[in-house]
Formats: sequence, C-alpha cells, structure tokens
Amino acid sequence: MKLTTKGKFAVTAMLDIAIYSDTSPMTLYAISERQGISISYLEQLFVKLRRLGMVKSYKGPGGGYMLAREMNKISVSEIIKAVDDDMDARSCSGLKNCRSNNKCLTHDLWNGLTNHVYQYLDGITLNDLIKKPTSQTEIKLNKTITKI
Repeated sequence: MKLTTKGKFAVTAMLDIAIYSDTSPMTLYAISERQGISISYLEQLFVKLRRLGMVKSYKGPGGGYMLAREMNKISVSEIIKAVDDDMDARSCSGLKNCRSNNKCLTHDLWNGLTNHVYQYLDGITLNDLIKKPTSQTEIKLNKTITKI
C-alpha cells in the first residue's frame, strides 16, 4: 500500500484550486508554476477529475478549471480514487484469494488497515485542509509572495 505521485499531485492540485481560484478559473499553467507539477501530468489528472464531476472546465481566454462542488463536499479519498490511485494494503484487493485462491492468514489485518486509511481520508475535505492553522499561515505567505 503506497500513495503514489498521481494521488499526491491530484490532492495538491485540487487544494491549489481551492486556495487560489476565488471567482475565476485557474489554468493548469498557474498550478504547474506554483506546485512544480508538469502541465502534461496535470492534464491527465484533470481529465479524470472532470469526468467524475470534481472540477468544471472553461475554454477560451480566461479559461481553466474551478471546483465543481463546495470545498466541504470533496474528500481527499474521493480525489485519490478519482485518479485511480489505490491505497489497498491487501494483495487480493478484497477478493479473499490472497493465497492459492484462499484468504491468507493476515487478510483481516490488511483489510482493517485499508478500511482505516480510507475512513480517515473520507473524513478530510479540501475545506478542512485550508482551515488548518499551519496551512493558513503558509497560504497567506504564498499569496503575498505571488503578488509581489
């Protein structure tokens, strides 16, 4: 079980939009510049995020992406699942065919861990991430630096 770059970058990009996209769409170029994620990688992620209704896309001058729902309605686990990232600790993906088509001795252990991780991330929204005191300080500092 490992959260891949795909999941980490998707959460980072969605948080970037939540922070910097007040009333107008955010370009992938702007997200790329602020977060150090390649535009081509962001394009791949945003196709999936748009398809699942997490972001809206706007074309033309002033176009880009905005959140399709309120920040408190988008969980971290939903973002990770949207980009096909898998944090399943079970080698059988829950099918109970871990070992020779039978449930392995540690299946319930890994099943519990997987459920715990998803429950934890289900309870954290983009809004929660923005409201954290350390994030607020960093957000204000980054906005000030960006404007200078």
